[in-house]
Amino acid sequence: MDKFDKSILELMQRDVSMSVADIAERIGLSKTACWRRIQQLEKDGVIVARVALLDPEKLDLPLTAFISIRTNKHNANWYKKLCDVLDGIPQVMEVYRMSGDLDYLIKAVVSDMKGYDRLYQRLIKADLFDVSSSFVMETVKHQTQLPLSEV
Repeated sequence: MDKFDKSILELMQRDVSMSVADIAERIGLSKTACWRRIQQLEKDGVIVARVALLDPEKLDLPLTAFISIRTNKHNANWYKKLCDVLDGIPQVMEVYRMSGDLDYLIKAVVSDMKGYDRLYQRLIKADLFDVSSSFVMETVKHQTQLPLSEV
């Protein structure tokens, strides 16, 4: 990945609706060369998707919960059941298998505490050992742009 690829990715991370012509002009490439690079970045899986970022509060999903899960089961059948349960809960935005004291960390968005309780009732169908939740009071920093200066 060279400086042109990084520049393309920086611009696309900020505004994916920017035209290829605008990107090419800003980084000093021809439109054709820029388009080929974007296509190659997609083919290589560097660009995974082009999406719109939505404001959860304007969509009545103002409450973000981080749900910590510990389990006493570490087998393939239990893991499949957990994945099936999580796949069926659209409010679950991210799930990570963790090292340390936690087994899994889940990020979910809901409308309110009643919405969280409905999510929780669905979540515990995965036969969990310990569930603990924390709720976001204020988002201090949130970004979707990866630090390409580290690449």
